[in-house]
Amino acid sequence: MPIVNRIADLAPEIAAWRHDLHAHPELLYDVTRTAGMVAEKLRAFGCDEVVTGLGRTGVVGVIRGRKGPSDRAIALRADMDALPIEEANDLPYKSTVPGKMHACGHDGHTAMLLGAARYLAETRNFAGSAVVIFQPAEEGGAGGKAMVDDGLMDRFKIGEVYGMHNFPGLPLGAFAIRPGPIMAAADYVAIDIEGEGAHAARPHLGVDPVLVGAQIVNNLQSIVARNVDPLESAVVSICMFHAGTTDNVIPQTAQLRGTARSLTAKVRDLLEARVTEIAQGTARLLGATAKVTYRRGYPVLVNHAAQTAFAAQVAKEVAGDERVATDMAPVMGAEDFAFMLNARPGAFIFVGNGDSAGLHNPAYDFNDEVIPYGTSYWVRLVETALAG
Repeated sequence: MPIVNRIADLAPEIAAWRHDLHAHPELLYDVTRTAGMVAEKLRAFGCDEVVTGLGRTGVVGVIRGRKGPSDRAIALRADMDALPIEEANDLPYKSTVPGKMHACGHDGHTAMLLGAARYLAETRNFAGSAVVIFQPAEEGGAGGKAMVDDGLMDRFKIGEVYGMHNFPGLPLGAFAIRPGPIMAAADYVAIDIEGEGAHAARPHLGVDPVLVGAQIVNNLQSIVARNVDPLESAVVSICMFHAGTTDNVIPQTAQLRGTARSLTAKVRDLLEARVTEIAQGTARLLGATAKVTYRRGYPVLVNHAAQTAFAAQVAKEVAGDERVATDMAPVMGAEDFAFMLNARPGAFIFVGNGDSAGLHNPAYDFNDEVIPYGTSYWVRLVETALAG
């Protein structure tokens, strides 16, 4: 079935919720206003349970179907947090908070799941329980892990869990998914170089950490080029290089910061080993030392095969067969929904945001025309999975 008529009717109201969230962005776990709004609406919709404070500031709503008793429960997850970016858009609902904006569409994700919760609470045309999860701190804070560690899956007896994210460049209302690895592991890299400070005119009396850092940055690129199997995927990016305070002093130290991305455990292990070996070896060769901190972050997001096939079929019922790609290329971005998929079977799907600015761009805005597609997908997922 295509877009649900009732949801099409609700779309302007859902968009208004989205605009309110967009105007009041909050970061990481500090989503007090957002979580409060979500909990208030879930209670007003008539959810059977509304739990706050899970994973510090997460919110969970439980809606029980009317088609007979069942102990089955499936969960739908949206993320609530914004980003520390100054918004460049001139919108009626632009961010009112300097230095913060919804540049990844989490305002749209939260609004669409609220819309689905309202519809499911009104109709209850399913057997079992629909669990709606509103998660904080996706943008680097591992809020998904915090909620899982706080007992999310067991407390609500969740059997399967599903996630969705908008995708700029994918046609409006189209969907894309794949089984297996679909988003990368993201690891933090810090390299602290210790050289020997000197006058810029007498470099031979010092050990220049700027030169050492530059060589390390260059040499790290050999990992993907020459150590990783060409048929595998990997990224090593040094994104911060800090050294010195003036133009005529060779500094004593330099700091590099970056990220390593991978789609398999084997490649992840390789990146960790080679980043450390190359940084330390290059520094030693040039007379300096390098302390390497390699911290594993979000794991690879792996879609489960059966749930991916099911999610794709539901998406086809909403958007049409020709508008659902089931073999999309993996994305080297990271997503902490991976922690939920490590805890329960499920699938993560992308919905097209049309021709918009990219994610994490100050000119990005979630496309309100996505709302009927994403919200219809959520409700059809529940009604199909819990048909009774």
